[in-house]
Amino acid sequence: MSSREAVLSLLRNEGAFLSGEEISRRLGLSRTAVWKAVDVLRREGYEIEARTGLGYRLAAAPDALTEAEIRSFLGETAVVGRELRCFAELDSTNNYLKTQTAAPDGTAAVADSQTAGRGRMDRSFQSPKGQGIYLSVLLRPHLPPDRLPPVTALAGVSVCAAVERVCGVRPGLKWPNDPVLNGKKLCGILTEMSLEAETGRVQSLVLGIGVNVGQGPEDFSPEVREMATSLLQALGQPVSRPRLTAALLEELDRAYAALLAGDLSAYLAAYRRDCVNLGKTVQLIPFGGGERETAQAVDVDGEFSLVIRGSGGRERTVRSGEVSVRGLWGYAD
Repeated sequence: MSSREAVLSLLRNEGAFLSGEEISRRLGLSRTAVWKAVDVLRREGYEIEARTGLGYRLAAAPDALTEAEIRSFLGETAVVGRELRCFAELDSTNNYLKTQTAAPDGTAAVADSQTAGRGRMDRSFQSPKGQGIYLSVLLRPHLPPDRLPPVTALAGVSVCAAVERVCGVRPGLKWPNDPVLNGKKLCGILTEMSLEAETGRVQSLVLGIGVNVGQGPEDFSPEVREMATSLLQALGQPVSRPRLTAALLEELDRAYAALLAGDLSAYLAAYRRDCVNLGKTVQLIPFGGGERETAQAVDVDGEFSLVIRGSGGRERTVRSGEVSVRGLWGYAD
């Protein structure tokens, strides 16, 4: 641990004023090293109050997606986030992890901004600096491919749980995997899987999540403004991105453990509870074109597919790769 990290950890844990002499004694650093560490932290955006006769106190930390800030909130995880890589900017956190062939299971990449963020169907995902959480996790599950379709649904439930923990409000889920607040999209989720050509064995799965945290309406392009929201807009107050990132990593770790264990019953129950489409009339929009269909969303089956009832009363199941679902009067309602 560097002098900077040691001083930050001590000030964060203490909460009260500590003299330079006391910091020096506890950490085994010279007074000059303590002063230099405080100076570095201040230049990084940490508000460190200094009072004669009292010493130093951490007054506020920056809303920065750095490893130090995220780990200050992160509890022990079994797999996800044990290796954490943070960047000021990437083209895409998914693209980055797909190049990391030697990275261990659970490696997480976080960026403060993305220049080429992507969503489902290769749609652009706007990723402005300092306003969102752009996170991808590399998974190496020793499971057959047919066990992996629920991953995006598990990620959706994990986002809802993390937001509820940090913000006190639980988003809904628009099938198949869009967390929503007030009828607008809060988050995008993209899963990309790599298979061995000869054996069909899963090499890796990259799970990408982009959460809108601090955007105002003006920060969204006109074409997405009416269907997108942020936590700032929905709650009317700022939300700590490092704290929410840590909560999300913890929730993803729990979901991954459930996937590996083969017991998704709790996640299926949560998904059914969170799904805003159930009991409502929806439009089914086929990928690749075709006639739209109006139907009633009646259930989510054990594979997290949507069970619908058509105009003739017949029920059938649709999968996420077949159709897009919209509310009749808006994005999710």
